Amino acid sequence: MADHLAEAVRRGPLAEHAPASIGLCPPATRFIFRGAPEAARPCGRAFGCDLPLDACRAEQVGERAALWLGPDEWLLLGLDAAVPADLFGLIDAALGRLPHSLVDVSHRQIGIEVAGPGAARLVNAGCPLDLDPRAFPIGMSTRTVLAKAEITLWRQTGDRFRIEVARSFAPYGLAFLKNAEDLRGM
Repeated sequence: MADHLAEAVRRGPLAEHAPASIGLCPPATRFIFRGAPEAARPCGRAFGCDLPLDACRAEQVGERAALWLGPDEWLLLGLDAAVPADLFGLIDAALGRLPHSLVDVSHRQIGIEVAGPGAARLVNAGCPLDLDPRAFPIGMSTRTVLAKAEITLWRQTGDRFRIEVARSFAPYGLAFLKNAEDLRGM
């Protein structure tokens, strides 16, 4: 039975093997910001990147990015080397008395990058979304799952995805992706 399954995999759609690399993203500062659109604008100015107001979209300026998570929620990402130590205070001060929530989640999450011509296919091994570029174009981001782990998925380029996952699930997510890559090479 196992030989029959292996042969089916070799002959079937998984037989197409385009390379994909899997790795950890550089250390980043992460904030979860919640607020109304009138608070999103000053938050974006202070952060250095506009917050997208369109659903499931990401904006990026240099080493900073803002990912839409919900009508009043964004994930703010900045590479540690490009983030001033007082960025949290700068954003909070820019918001003044506007109702908002700003939480530093830098140590809660970790970034995983999947890149290469086979990146979408590899991510699809554990993610139920349609990752065809027409359905999930460059700049799209959303909450979803990778196998049994909740993630935020962001398509940065045509063949590069960033996965934000809880630090405690990162070993599971990495192992899942590596196993899926190994199976694709059968």
